[in-house]
Amino acid sequence: MGHIEVIAEYIKELTGADTFKIEPKVPYSKDYNTCIEKAKERQENHNAPISQEISDFSNYEVIYIGSPVYWSDMPEELVMALNKVDFTGKVIIPFVTHEGSGLANIPRQIKNICQGGEVIDEFVIRGAFVHQTKNRGEEWL
Repeated sequence: MGHIEVIAEYIKELTGADTFKIEPKVPYSKDYNTCIEKAKERQENHNAPISQEISDFSNYEVIYIGSPVYWSDMPEELVMALNKVDFTGKVIIPFVTHEGSGLANIPRQIKNICQGGEVIDEFVIRGAFVHQTKNRGEEWL
């Protein structure tokens, strides 16, 4: 289970939220260096198809968006998927994992993509510490 999935499970447990996973059509390598190089290539080319379209979010008032930081940005798959969603009137709550870059450009990206929604209270944690964050997540939520 990836770092974002760990936090998503905490959110689900604490709030009863539904979860949806955006997966690349071509999975990333488990090798960290290979993974980040492929992520950079996908970002530069804006070519990152997803395995299936995301669900209809029209019935949700609050949407949590989880993302790792790849080269200071969200993975291109997430960008492409979110660009198809109407966020008008929604509350958007980002959560981010990283390995040293903090939030990087993700708050700016979320605000650009989620126009019409209100972006609040992002949560950021170093990926290596996600299994130690449930209490911190409770405070955030």
